[in-house]
Amino acid sequence: MADNALTAVLSLRRAGSRVGAERIALLEAVAAEGSITKAAKVLGLSYKGAWDAAQALNNLFDRPLIQAQAGGAKGGAAELTPQGQAVLTAFRKVEAELGGVIARLEAGLGGADIGELFWGLGMRTSARNALRGTVSAVTDGAVNAEVTLKVAEGLEIVAIVTRDSVRELDLAVGKPAIALIKSSFVTLAVGEGIRTSARNQLRGSVISREDGAVNSEISLSLADGKSLAASITLESARALELAPGASVWALIKAPHVILAVE
Repeated sequence: MADNALTAVLSLRRAGSRVGAERIALLEAVAAEGSITKAAKVLGLSYKGAWDAAQALNNLFDRPLIQAQAGGAKGGAAELTPQGQAVLTAFRKVEAELGGVIARLEAGLGGADIGELFWGLGMRTSARNALRGTVSAVTDGAVNAEVTLKVAEGLEIVAIVTRDSVRELDLAVGKPAIALIKSSFVTLAVGEGIRTSARNQLRGSVISREDGAVNSEISLSLADGKSLAASITLESARALELAPGASVWALIKAPHVILAVE
C-alpha cells in the first residue's frame, strides 16, 4: 500500500486533544489486564505515559472512562467504567464500518494526491490540561466577559475572555466548551482559610508527584474523576510537603484559562 493511501482509522479530536486508536487500545488493555501498569507494559508505554493518557480521557468525557488507583511501578487496580466500556464498544463498531466507506471514497478520488488533500487536518495544543464542560453562566462586561464552565458536579472553572471571543465561539449557557490550562499556570496551596486573588480555587488531593532537577509535576484528583496537572518548583513541592493523598488547593487566575469549542 502506498504511503499516502487512506486507511480506516478513526480519530476524534477535542480542542487539540486526540482520542484515537492508541488511547482506545489503552482502554482495551486496562479492561484485559486490570491495571495501568500492566496495560502500559502490554502497549510498550511508560507508566507515566499510560497514566497521563488515562487522566486525559477522563477529563475529555462527561463521565470517567477509567477508574484507577495510582500504583506507581508496583501497579494499582484499574477497570473501565460503564461509560468507558460503552465508548470502547462504539469506537470499534464505527471503526469497523469505516473500511467500506474509505474504500469507496478512495476509488472515487480517481488518483488525486491523498496526502495533499488531507495534510494539516486537526490541531494540537501545548496546554497540559484540557477539561470538557458545559457553560453555566456568562457575565458580560464592557470589554471582557466572565464565562463559567461546569466541568463536573460541584466543580466549575471561570475564564475571562473578550466579548468578541464569546461571540465567535458562540459561548452561551448550555453550550459545551473545553478549558485549556497550562500546568505552569496552576498554583498550589495547602491549609484552610486561604486568601487569594485567584478566581478559581479548586479543592483536590495529590495523586502523584514527579520530581525533576528544578521542577516537580503534581497530578491532582478533582471531583467526579477529573484531574489537573501542576508544574511547580521542586523547592515549593518540598516546602508544601506534597505527597500522594495530601489535600491541596489548585489556584488558577481566570485570564489564564483558555476556552475552546469543537
